[in-house]
Amino acid sequence: MTQQDMLKQVAEGQGFIAALDQSGGSTPKALKGYGIEESEYSGEAAMYELIHQMRSRIITSPSFASGKVIGAILFERTMDGQVDGKPTPQALIERGVVPFIKIDKGLEDEVNGVQMMKPMPELDALLAKSKALGVFGTKERSVINSANREGIAAVVKQQFEVGQQVIAHGMVPMIEPEVNIKSETRAECDAILLDELLKALDALSGDDKVMLKLSLPVQSGLFDPLVAHPRVLRVVALSGGYKRPEACIELAKNKGIIASFSRALLEDLRAQMTDAEFDASLGSAIDDIYRGSTVKTA
Repeated sequence: MTQQDMLKQVAEGQGFIAALDQSGGSTPKALKGYGIEESEYSGEAAMYELIHQMRSRIITSPSFASGKVIGAILFERTMDGQVDGKPTPQALIERGVVPFIKIDKGLEDEVNGVQMMKPMPELDALLAKSKALGVFGTKERSVINSANREGIAAVVKQQFEVGQQVIAHGMVPMIEPEVNIKSETRAECDAILLDELLKALDALSGDDKVMLKLSLPVQSGLFDPLVAHPRVLRVVALSGGYKRPEACIELAKNKGIIASFSRALLEDLRAQMTDAEFDASLGSAIDDIYRGSTVKTA
């Protein structure tokens, strides 16, 4: 796929984006969900090797190349690794899947109801390396816990500043200001976030475009103006703690939004499965998420 092919697939493709980007803090939990206990490995190197084996198994499963997965978000170590003897981004592209890279380094402590991204002093080097490997875009996550306009405005400002850095490297940023679905003021968070995102999008210069990765809103259709905005390449949704059936039901209520699920994609996969069982389970999950992304009930 050329850059133009990837741009077209991300903008118009029928399907969803797989989030395979669990990082250091979430990896033990991801491995446990996969059926590998912490007592079964020792040290960070062994942990990362096991998670890479899991991701490689997903990427090389026949169902992953069914055309229903249009993109995949990678953790840096996964990007730097190999699948089938090839750099992971190349292995994805050969399967018709557009590669993205998670660039944030985790979250700051909560201030004004939000958690900003930690500093990324080596971001330019990471972006240059990612671009050279054929990676199309990035993903960067902040978290919104309560309806504090000052905090939400700060999150959006930081996200778009990082986004401009990504754009300068010829890549597309996937801006992710996640609203905590357990927030007591979740609906108010959604409304403030929509307002702040629209202001930031309207202020973009030239032909710059971004992607948005958002929690599914309490009010279905609330993010329609973001889907329609000329500066938004695509709006994708995170599962945010929903189990897959519920996540897919909520996703189907929102026109124009496709999935970018992690836990909801992987929750039924186990290391102990045969390859046939693994592919059947993964294929079933892919079918469910594809349906929620493409067949809308609203």
